Amino acid sequence: MRSSEPSASPDLLSVGQAAIMLRASREQVIDLCARGLLPYVADGSHRRLRRADVEALIRPALTKEQLQQLWLHRAIAGKFVSSPMALLAAATITLRRLRRLHPEGHSWEWLDRWQAVIDTGAEAVLDALTSSAPYAIELRSTSPFTGILSEVERRTVLEALADSRRDRARPVPPEKLERVLRTV
Repeated sequence: MRSSEPSASPDLLSVGQAAIMLRASREQVIDLCARGLLPYVADGSHRRLRRADVEALIRPALTKEQLQQLWLHRAIAGKFVSSPMALLAAATITLRRLRRLHPEGHSWEWLDRWQAVIDTGAEAVLDALTSSAPYAIELRSTSPFTGILSEVERRTVLEALADSRRDRARPVPPEKLERVLRTV
C-alpha cells in the first residue's frame, strides 16, 4: 500500500488496498472495474472503490435474484446519471402510488427508507442503486425505480449477466459429467 495514495474517506479504497483485500493483483482489480463487476469513482487519475463493494466480492452472498436486481439497478444508475431530476421525480411518484396501494404494513418501512435516500440527494440514490452493501440489497427489493428500463433494456442487462456468469463458470471434467449423468 503506497502512502502517496490516500483515500478521501475510510469507506473508499485505492486499487492497491482493494487488491490486498481481494488477494489479487492491481491489474486484476482494474480489470474487474473495466468489466463493470466492481464499481468505482474517479478521483483525479486514481480509481476509488467502496469498501462494501470490495467486501461483497470477498464473500459474495447475493442470491440469483439479488444479483439480477443489482445489475438492473446499475443500468438504472446509468440512466440516472444522465437525467437525475427526471428519475427522482419518477421514483417519488412511484413511492406515492405504492403508499396508496399499501396503506399500512411492512412495506412502509422500506418506502420510508427510499424516501430518505431520495431526500438525501443524487449521490445517496446512486449508492443505493449500485452498492453491494446489505442495506442497498434490501432497498432494491422494493425499488421505486421500476419501469425506468424498457423491456428491451431489461432483457439486454439480464442477458449480459447470464453471459458474465457463463464466462466465470468452470468447465465440468468429463468424468464428473459422466458420473452425474449416470445418476440421473
